[in-house]
Parts: sequence; C-alpha cells; structure tokens
Amino acid sequence: MRDMELKELIRQVHADNYRVHGARKIWRELNRQGHTVARCTVERLMRELGIAGAVRGKKIITTIPDQQAERAPDRLDRDFVATAPNRCWVADFTHVATWASVVYVAFVVDTFSRRIVGWSASTSKKTQLVLDAVEMALWQRDRDEHPHVRGELIHHSDAGSQYTSFKLAEHLDTAGIAASIGSVGDAYDNALMESTIGLFKTELIKPQRPWKTLSQVEPATAEWIDWYCHRRLHGETGHVPPVEYETNYYTELTKPQVTTTT
Repeated sequence: MRDMELKELIRQVHADNYRVHGARKIWRELNRQGHTVARCTVERLMRELGIAGAVRGKKIITTIPDQQAERAPDRLDRDFVATAPNRCWVADFTHVATWASVVYVAFVVDTFSRRIVGWSASTSKKTQLVLDAVEMALWQRDRDEHPHVRGELIHHSDAGSQYTSFKLAEHLDTAGIAASIGSVGDAYDNALMESTIGLFKTELIKPQRPWKTLSQVEPATAEWIDWYCHRRLHGETGHVPPVEYETNYYTELTKPQVTTTT
C-alpha cells in the first residue's frame, strides 16, 4: 500500500516538472513536500513505473565570433562563483527550429542563484536579441526592488559578434556594468550558461517538437523559465529553486544581529 501511495506521488511530481526529473530530484521534491522516503525507494518505484529523467543532447554552436571586433577582457577566468546576487551575469543564446523559421532565444543568468533574470526570443539573431535580454534582466531586478549597483556587476559572454558589438558595449557601460568576454572556442569559459541552455533544450524544446512559429515558442519559454526559477530544484543552490535561494539570502541580510555580552 505504501508503494502504491508513493507511486502516485512520484507520477504527480514527474508530471508537474515537465517529466524531466530523475530519481534524485524527485526524491528531493518529495521530501520537501513532507513525504519522508529513501532515495533507493524512489529509484526502485520509478523503474517499476517506467519513468526516467531527461538526458541531455550534444551542444550546437550558435554564436559566431567577429574576429575584427575589439573584445572586453575576461574578468572571470572561469570563476563563476558569486557571493551575492547582481555580481555576475552570464549570457548566451541558442536556436529553435520551427516550421516557419529559426527562432533564437537569448538568456541572462545570475551565477549566484542560477536564476534566469532576463531572456528574449526573435527570428533575428542581431544584437537587439541579446540587448533585449539584458534590458529584461535590469527591469526584473528593479521590479524585485533589488537593482544592481553601478560598478559591482559583470556581464560575461562568449565572443559572438552580438556580444562584442559596440551597441551592447555602450549599453552596458551606460548602465555601469562591466563587460567580460571569454576566450574563443573554449566551452569552459561560459560553461554555466551552456548548462542552462542544455537544460532548456532537454526539458522543453526536444520533448515538445515539432515547433511551428515564434508565437508558439515564446509563451512556452516564458512558462518554462517561470518553472525553472520558482520550482525547479538546483543542486548548486542546496536543492532549492533560484528565487527561493535569493529570498533566503535577502532574509538573512535583514535579520537583526545578535550580540552577546559577558
């Protein structure tokens, strides 16, 4: 009877999370919901149910470097660890094949919490695509009443022509954001962003193919990002969603300091 109850819970968690969670994340989510269960039990019951987590595919290169463009220095040197929100944002974009045309989707991720703070979708991969994602990130932080502080934030990307463009560089400078560009052709220099895009492709794009138009991809991406930020568990943040991780950080900051006297 216990197995039957757990199987129903496992089915529900799997269905509520784009059917992409493996045993580890389903086990974590069940325990977060107050259902005490061993991981090995979840693994066994998932095998019996024929449920498995999503498997990532190969990376496809989208951005093309502009060899003539002047690049910003690499300010991270593969160190993506941030001590607080709005210290380091990483950016990149990918493509989605649709019946009507190719759709490009750009992301901006805060490395502190792994939260997608900005994104945009377009049938054009010109600079405006990545600029719109940055604009959304700035708006998102302002709306949450946690805007970036001029001079504290780094925007890191690869050397794609969109990210080395004068238009983006000027916009970042005006906002008081330091631009950072990784070395050409080195995946490790933007590995965190590539991981996020890999999840986007694995968890949303591939399972729901074929896609027809931009108008279909855009709202689906918005829904996935909302789930990714508010409900998806991330091992790098202690198995809590990015928004919850940031909320915990700001809560700790506002706690009164306890002093002891002898």
